[in-house]
Amino acid sequence: MTARAALRDIEARHPALRGAKSPMQTIRIKTDASDAPDGVEGTRPGSGRDLWPVLAGAVTAVGGIGALLALTDSSSPLRAPFTLFFLLVAPAAAIAAALSGLDPLSRALVSLAGAIVVDMLVAQGLLALHLWSVRGGIAAVTAISALTLLLVLVRRHGGRTVRRQGS
Repeated sequence: MTARAALRDIEARHPALRGAKSPMQTIRIKTDASDAPDGVEGTRPGSGRDLWPVLAGAVTAVGGIGALLALTDSSSPLRAPFTLFFLLVAPAAAIAAALSGLDPLSRALVSLAGAIVVDMLVAQGLLALHLWSVRGGIAAVTAISALTLLLVLVRRHGGRTVRRQGS
C-alpha cells in the first residue's frame, strides 16, 4: 500500500464525511451560571466581583487624603506617599476613563504613562512661569484631571443624546 493510497483510505473513513462534527466544532465556552451543569454556579461566592467598588473607594480615599495633606501643609509622615499616590492616580483615572476602548492592561499602562506626562508638564509649566509651589502643583493636576474627566462625561452624555434623537 503506498502512502497516497493510505491517505485516501483515511479520508474515506473520516467521520466528517458521514456528517459528524470535528472536536473543534463541539467545544463550547460557558458564559453564565445557566450553562453550568446541575445548577453549579459559575463563580464562587466572594470571587472578587464585589471587591472592585471597595477598591475604588479606598483608592479615592487615599488620593483625597494625599491631596488634603499636601494642601494643608501637614507634617504627617503619610503626606509624601499619599500625595505621590494622588498625583499618579488622579490623572490616570481621568485618562483611563477616556480610553474605554482599550483592553484593561493597555488602558492601565497608557493611563499611568499619561499621568506621568501630565505631572511633568504641570511641573515644567509652573517652573517655567516661576510659579512653583506644592499647592499650585496639586491644584493644577486636580484641575486638569477634573477637566479631562468632565470632558469624557460630556462626550459620553452628548453621544447618547444624539443617538436618542436620531432613533
